[in-house]
Parts: sequence; C-alpha cells; structure tokens
Amino acid sequence: MFDTMTITKAVGGACGALLIYLLGGWVGDTLYSTGGGGHGEEHAAAYVIDTGSSGEEEPAEEVDFETLFASADAGAGERQFNKCRACHKLDGTNATGPHLDGVVGREIDSVDGFAYSGALEQVGDVWTPENLFAFLESPRSAAPGTIMSFSGLSGAEDRVNLIAYLETFGG
Repeated sequence: MFDTMTITKAVGGACGALLIYLLGGWVGDTLYSTGGGGHGEEHAAAYVIDTGSSGEEEPAEEVDFETLFASADAGAGERQFNKCRACHKLDGTNATGPHLDGVVGREIDSVDGFAYSGALEQVGDVWTPENLFAFLESPRSAAPGTIMSFSGLSGAEDRVNLIAYLETFGG
C-alpha cells in the first residue's frame, strides 16, 4: 500500500509546504514591517495628551541610615533572612556560606573553617551595620569578585530589618 516512493512524495510535499509558509512569512514581514524600515529614525507623535505630569519623577526623599536603623523591625528581618537561609546558618556552623550568628560587629573574613575569596576585604575591616547595609544592597557591587551569588536587597527598610534581626544573634 505505502511504498517508498509514496512516502518520499509525502515528505517532499510537507517540506515544500513548510518552505512556502516560511518564505511567505518573510515576504509579509518585509512588505508590512512596522519597524520603521526606511522611514528615518525620528517619529513624532500625531498628538500629545497632557496628563498633568511633567514626565520626570520627583527624587525619593532619602532618609539617613541612623533614622532607618532606629525604626528597624527584627520580626520583619526574620522574614528577610529566609532569603539567606539557603546558604547561611545562625547556629555557629558553616554551610555554603559562613555562619551569621554574631556577624554584626565581627571582623570581615574571620569565621574559622571557612575559605573566603578575599573580595570582602574591600567592604571594610568589621561588619558594622553601615557596612552590612551597603553590602546587602548589592554584594557583587560592594565586593567585586565575591563568590556570593545573592543579588541583594534593593529596599533600604528590608536591609535594616535584616541587620536588626542578625543583631539579635550576637556572638
């Protein structure tokens, strides 16, 4: 019933139809392109709707670290620590990262038995709340070359809450 010639014709017909479909799509994209093809780079809007704003965002009011840290909530910091829990422990044992109990006020790169990359020394000598605040925003920016893969906490309140939580685990 189905010999090799019939199967060859069916496969050839399917490949031909696919080729026509792909070429038709390419020709259609070329003819009806909305990407500005040949119309110059500048496009002016036909009309502008005034929304009452100037389009520029007002800069957020910066609050100094001491004010933020004074209002820190260790309970909220415990929720933030869940992001750290995959690599750090608070019971004095090292995991993928060094233990964090007693980290606030501890010398940087000083946990026994943990092999540091040496990049953290750029942050400072001691893990002060201010140094932790800057480091937790973006570890890779604060200490280029660190092997810590955490991307950071962008919210200032999240960082001070986490530091307040870690401060409750003094060494």
